[in-house]
Amino acid sequence: MPGRGQKDMQRGKAVRRTIFFGLAAVSGALIALSAGCKREPERPAPPRVTSAPQFPRQHSTLIVPVEISLDEIQRGIERRTPRRLWSIDRHFDKCISGQRVKVFGRRLKVTPDIGCRIVGEVTRGAVKITGAGQRITITLPVQAVVAARKVGGVLKGETATASAIVRADVRLGVDRNWQPDAKVRISYDWIEPPGIDFLGQRIRFVQRADRELEDVIAGLERSLRAEVARVRIRPQVADAWKQGFAVIQLNRDKPPAWMRVTPGGIGLAGYSVAGRKVTLTVAAQALTETFIGSAPPKTPTPVALPPQIAPGGDRGLRFFIPVLADHAQLEPVVLRALRKLAARGISLKGVGHVDADFEKVTIYATSDNRLAVGVEARVEPVDAKIGVRWGKARGRVWLTGLPVNAADSQIVHIRDLDIYGRADLPVADLLIRLMASDDVRSQIATSLTQDFSRDYNKVITAARRAIASRQVGDFRLTATIDAVHHDGVQVTGAGLFLPVTGSGKVRIVRARR
Repeated sequence: MPGRGQKDMQRGKAVRRTIFFGLAAVSGALIALSAGCKREPERPAPPRVTSAPQFPRQHSTLIVPVEISLDEIQRGIERRTPRRLWSIDRHFDKCISGQRVKVFGRRLKVTPDIGCRIVGEVTRGAVKITGAGQRITITLPVQAVVAARKVGGVLKGETATASAIVRADVRLGVDRNWQPDAKVRISYDWIEPPGIDFLGQRIRFVQRADRELEDVIAGLERSLRAEVARVRIRPQVADAWKQGFAVIQLNRDKPPAWMRVTPGGIGLAGYSVAGRKVTLTVAAQALTETFIGSAPPKTPTPVALPPQIAPGGDRGLRFFIPVLADHAQLEPVVLRALRKLAARGISLKGVGHVDADFEKVTIYATSDNRLAVGVEARVEPVDAKIGVRWGKARGRVWLTGLPVNAADSQIVHIRDLDIYGRADLPVADLLIRLMASDDVRSQIATSLTQDFSRDYNKVITAARRAIASRQVGDFRLTATIDAVHHDGVQVTGAGLFLPVTGSGKVRIVRARR
């Protein structure tokens, strides 16, 4: 029979065995529990692209209308041109030629040449300038009163009148240094040629009158050029040119956007006449740049008005209007869609029904113009037997997809949505099976489909309002957006970006006081 000490030793061994097996049972339970809902190791995420949208420079044309008053030019020519154009008071030995007869084959003078004194003057009427389109016409009526006195020294004289219309066709221009000029083509027509009927013969003064009228025409041309040269075109163009160096806010937010205008060359593109005004169309070539950000870009430094150049072909305003969908705005949309899918129930091939809990969605730009979508989820098979075989899983799986849209379409779809690095992943991964299922991928792709129409219209409306009218000093910059166009969507670090090209017209005019 064992002693007391031996019994104590046996009792101690029993207690230690009990503790050991109890700890072993607890460890086994913990190991089994951890194996039932294992945390998947974090897989490599797609590379993140943080680049901002880039906008190429656009070539635009700023229109600077310069007005010239026809009334001012007309008044100037009136001042420069005297009413009395020329006068005459001269004796002519042969006003009327003597009569000749033919005798024995020879012509013999039977009466002498008759001399006379010619007196008179030529005056002008009112100068009139008219025009339409690119045609400018100046008309100057001329009236002559001529008399023949002391015809033959004894006979009473005769008086006659004559009239002509002097016409000048004018084309305006500007030289390299912005001095206005005019190309003039002058002609005239005698409505009544100057002359007197006397003793059955006509005393004509056309040649003499033509010589005098040549001086009048030359004077008219000089007066016209002088009045055109008085028009101060260069200061007007120089002031407007300076105001063309500008930064204009296109949109205040979502996203804040700016347009910077930098003129580079300028020239006369043409002119037109309407009413009593001639409008010279001066076209300034410029670079237009678009920037995104809350702070405006640096305003370009104006340079002095350059010499005139031939204007380019395209005379419109061209710039980008950014329409952007932030990645963060897409994440809750995808998460809600996945949770709705989980509420309806998900069945996986080879696994059966599963209980899925989608916890978080992360979206950002990745390489090759693709979108990275990270989905953090917990998944557990509903069938207990299968559950023992598959266990529970929790972790994050990354997918990538390619956003696409048709030209000028505001609807963006996701194409080729697939698991990132899928070829290196074990096929037995329950999370992979969940994210690779057609239902889950279809739900993600559908929820990522973006309709930019609302933001599109909002941004373009804001841009139209921003550039419609802008007062700078004595000038007003007015612009219109006549058409918009966009190509494919771009994936940038800031979000899905729809580059919209706006085209229209821009004018810089002196504000009316």
